[in-house]
Formats: sequence, structure tokens, C-alpha cells
Amino acid sequence: MLQHYPGELAALATAIFWTITALAFESAGKKVGSLSVNIIRLAIAFIYLGIFSLFTRGVFLPEGASLHNWIWLSVSGLIGFVIGDLFLFQAYVVIGARISMLIMSLAPPIAAVAGWLLMDETMNSKGLIGMALTVIGISIAILARKTTDDPDGKIKKSLKFKYPLSGILLAFGGAAGQGLGLVLSSYGIEDYNPFAATQIRVISGIIGFIVVISYIGFWPRVVSALKNVSAMKRLGVGAFFGPFLGVSFSLLAVTYTTSGIASTIMSIVPVLIIVPSVVIMKEKITWVEIIGAILAVGGVSLFFF
Repeated sequence: MLQHYPGELAALATAIFWTITALAFESAGKKVGSLSVNIIRLAIAFIYLGIFSLFTRGVFLPEGASLHNWIWLSVSGLIGFVIGDLFLFQAYVVIGARISMLIMSLAPPIAAVAGWLLMDETMNSKGLIGMALTVIGISIAILARKTTDDPDGKIKKSLKFKYPLSGILLAFGGAAGQGLGLVLSSYGIEDYNPFAATQIRVISGIIGFIVVISYIGFWPRVVSALKNVSAMKRLGVGAFFGPFLGVSFSLLAVTYTTSGIASTIMSIVPVLIIVPSVVIMKEKITWVEIIGAILAVGGVSLFFF
């Protein structure tokens, strides 16, 4: 029976991999900075992908790709890895992986909107309701009531963010980058090997970060990060489960099933990450935040079905 759902199983594996990599990169980012984490994990992922390709395809580099593959997968890598992950990894540092991944549940709706605008994919009322439910779920988790006394002695109630607004906006930027990157990946991969396609995206991402880091003169920090043994261990784990297995399996998922089904299954990370956040990261999580996460994932599911 399992062989009948390769795309769905690949999407579920992706969600598990992204849960692991989010926690690993949050920990590494707090030690050496998000920019260092970004380029180092892509370099590690490039090596992982090359070795895997060498054993499975007989070549280290992504040979056999068409011009169409190279152009659109490279653009996808720039948008998803450089722009999207630049925001997301800084969000890990500011508000943590759990809330960042909750806000990242907006990526599938954003992908659907992008597909509607760029690729003439359909949008319906159920999808709009699902998007609204996702936003409501996220809002429940990140907003809290604030009670204040005004000069006249009246009590005023208002809403405030429980987490820094900068971190929330960074995570939203990450969701937008991932959503658009997924659409472009789906368009660019055609029938090309998913792991080789991921390597093209990684190469594009590395080049993009080289330009950014060179422009701002950040190389001394990157070198310092390479000497941090604790951070490098976390980076190795994160790179293995993220840019290597996670991204590759996400492309495998959209190859064997629809982007909607794949995105929906992959969006359960905000729920999967709750237990390890409590057990490993020692976070205190309220029932309201759990309900918000479930609503957000439910909204994503409704969006595609």
C-alpha cells in the first residue's frame, strides 16, 4: 500500500526532516549568527548531494539538466535559499524555531497565490477560507491581550504581540520566499532528478550568499563560525536533514503528487515541532498556542481540498 503514495510519503518525510533541521539551525544560529549558518549549511549540503549523486548517478555535479532546469531552479534557489532563508534563519534567532515554523505555515497559501498569479492555477472560495483560518490560527498563537489603565481610570483592553514584531516579519519573509520558491521549483524541475535539481538550487544559493557576504564584509565571522565545534555539529545535522534530505524530498513530493497535497502535508511542521520544543529546547507552550498551531495547519489543509 505504501508504494501507492510515494509523493505523500515523501511530503511526510519532508515535514519530519524540516522539524529536525529547524531546531538544529536555531541552536547553531544563536551561537554563530544566521548568515554564517546559511552559507555553511549550503556548502555542507552541496557535498552531501554531490556524494549521493556520485553513488546513484555516477557524477558529482548536476549533469544532464536542460537550460530550462538551470534557469528556473537557479531562480528558485535564489528566492528560496538566499532571500527566504536569510529572513527565516534570522527569525530563528529572534523568535525561535517553533513560532517561526508556525508562521511558515503561510508558505503553502502563498505558493497557491503565486501559482494563481504566475501559472494560471485555480483559486476557489474554500481556499480563501482556508487561508483565513491559517491566519487566525497564527494570530491566536502570537497575539495576547493587554490590559492598561488610561488617565481617566478606565481599563482598556488591546492586543499585543507576544513575540518581537521584527522576528514575526522575518518569518513572514521566509514563508513568502519558500512559497514562491516551491512554485518555481515545481515549474523548473520537469522530469529531472530531484536530488540533482536540489543541487542546482544549492549552487545558486551559495553564489547568492557569496555575493551578500562579500558585499557586507562578513567573511571573518564565517571563518570564526567554522572553528566553533559545537555549532558545526548542529550545522552538519541541520544540513543533512534540511537542504539535503528535506529539500530533495520536497521536490520528490511535488514530482509524484500535486503541489497542493505535498504542501499541505509538509505544513504540519508547526504541530510536529511542539513536543521537541518542550523536551529539547525547554520552551513553555500554552494550550492557546497549541490550538493556534492546529488551526493553522487545518487552514492549510482546507486551502487545498
